[in-house]
Amino acid sequence: MKRYLHRFAAVGGLVTAIDVVVVLALRLGTGMPVVLADAIAIAVAGFLSYGLHRWFTFTDDPFVRWVREPATFTTITVAAGLVDVLLLRVLAVPLDTHRFWPLLLAKAISLAVAGTLRMYSYRRLLFEVVRDEQARRAERGAPPGDVRLSVVIPAYGEAFNIGAVITRLRQELAPAGHVEVIVVDDGSKDGTADAARAGGADQVIAQPVNRGKGAAVRAGMLVARGRTVAFTDADLAYPPVQLLELLAQVEAGWDMVVGSRRHVDTSTLVKARRLREMSGRLFNAFTLLVLLGQYRDTQCGIKAFRSDVARLLFGHATIDRFAFDVELFHLAERYRLSLTEVPVTLANTTASTVRVGPDAVRMILDLFRIRRAGSRGDYELQGDERLTLPN
Repeated sequence: MKRYLHRFAAVGGLVTAIDVVVVLALRLGTGMPVVLADAIAIAVAGFLSYGLHRWFTFTDDPFVRWVREPATFTTITVAAGLVDVLLLRVLAVPLDTHRFWPLLLAKAISLAVAGTLRMYSYRRLLFEVVRDEQARRAERGAPPGDVRLSVVIPAYGEAFNIGAVITRLRQELAPAGHVEVIVVDDGSKDGTADAARAGGADQVIAQPVNRGKGAAVRAGMLVARGRTVAFTDADLAYPPVQLLELLAQVEAGWDMVVGSRRHVDTSTLVKARRLREMSGRLFNAFTLLVLLGQYRDTQCGIKAFRSDVARLLFGHATIDRFAFDVELFHLAERYRLSLTEVPVTLANTTASTVRVGPDAVRMILDLFRIRRAGSRGDYELQGDERLTLPN
């Protein structure tokens, strides 16, 4: 990440300095009108900014796709430039821009306002681009797999309950035929793995130590044999029958189908505690550091994928704990995968292992880890992986 941050800072500092130097030189050195001097300075800086960021700073990070869109870059630069020029013109009289320091102050103010507008515009544009890409289902063949549906259940300290969970899953998902149930015991000390085997799970993975929900889901997803693969929580806060709807959506052509507790059609049978709900909303706000799309709910514990998409996403995922969901959304944006959100019926339980304070801090730190991994190229695809993606 440091390499790209250094490059971004170097290019940004250079073009800003050139912008300021050109306007100062033209205004104070030649007496050129401030509006014309500023317009020329912005044009020079904008041209250099586009070229340097395109060829020197960035890789294929979805946050910086604007460097691949010259017409868009030009439109936004011109709009921000007009704000810069007009504001500098307004400040010219009260700050007396015939002198060095007043002109420098006026230019700094206009640069700050125009820069804020420019970054907001880039983000709004990228939001539209990403959501448009995600809304288009790719025309691809059936995904690989030996069974129709696999369901991964991450479990910690669930020995008393996991057998009943497996039984209920099989009962409610009977319309889908035989469903592969995979239980991943995340380092439990109460015999959860043995209880899952006794309860009839098709596969049981016992993690030697507790690594987190993300690590447990990833381990299960990478061994699943279904053409559609899904995960849900061991407390069955989301009635298993809802997995049939996610399965139908994947089979209809979506790469990634995610439940949303904030969908307009979602039903909540039991309200979450206010502190947990507030922390969830705050965390969703922080996801703007990582995600371009404005998703209603990144942390809903029920999601489904095409099998080949699941292997791609979880093969590159690195986050072990609760922010792993955000990493999946980020990878879907990066790889230009289709995604749809569906309503859920939520029956919250009190058995959550989430500790609101400590885990919220860890989740926010994980967001920065995702951005760092993306910026340094950790999520880049190899040639054969790109063949599986839509054009």
